[in-house]
Amino acid sequence: MRQFSRHRRPQGTGPRGQAVRFWGRHAVLAALANPERRVKRIWGTREALGQLDLPPVLPISYADVTDLARLVARDAPHQGLVIEVDPLEDVYLGDLLQDESDAESRRPLLILDQVTDPHNIGAVLRSAAAFDAAAIITQDRHSPPESGVIARSASGALEIVPWVRVVNLSRALEEIAEAQYWRIGLMGDTDTTLGQTLDGSKVALVLGSEGDGMRHNVMEHCDVLARLPISPRMESLNISNAAAIALYAVATAG
Repeated sequence: MRQFSRHRRPQGTGPRGQAVRFWGRHAVLAALANPERRVKRIWGTREALGQLDLPPVLPISYADVTDLARLVARDAPHQGLVIEVDPLEDVYLGDLLQDESDAESRRPLLILDQVTDPHNIGAVLRSAAAFDAAAIITQDRHSPPESGVIARSASGALEIVPWVRVVNLSRALEEIAEAQYWRIGLMGDTDTTLGQTLDGSKVALVLGSEGDGMRHNVMEHCDVLARLPISPRMESLNISNAAAIALYAVATAG
């Protein structure tokens, strides 16, 4: 059996070690259903909590809508439910690649370079769940920590799709290549379309931020650069829309 290296994050405390609050029905229910997620406390209206089958050991606080609004980000649509949770345990790239190899999986990987907006991260997670991506991969210092905004935007996908954080994205792409993935960097300034690059190989899609795009060193670690075949009247797409279209193209190729 082939063994892949363990691409690990630095040890130590940081924002990801702190408890965070999630809100909204989808995010809360998904967290409660995830055996890997430690839920520390739940607040809710009597109506909302009355619809849930909660474990007896979970501390419960009844609150009205106004009180709940004070627990979350301003104007956040909490839908009568707020929970406090610990961040999920780290997922290591080597472990993920080994598991995918052992399962003979051909699920795509989604690599995000300098995508920092939590709403975009959440939306990408949602698309990744919809098209059964194996994971999203980000560089630790160029991506936000888990948060209620991400959980809400992901609509439950934060609990489903592994989120791998690496120290160096270029080295991670080298490790991904060793695992026999075809690394496709998505950008607008190229003649090659995504469909022309899909030949049945396992795929790792690399997307840059909406503002700066992919960094040069990350681009150099892609096997090919390709664009989505969008209308020339449209200069670019939101990162989450681009991810969804690219994942759909991979899912329906061949």
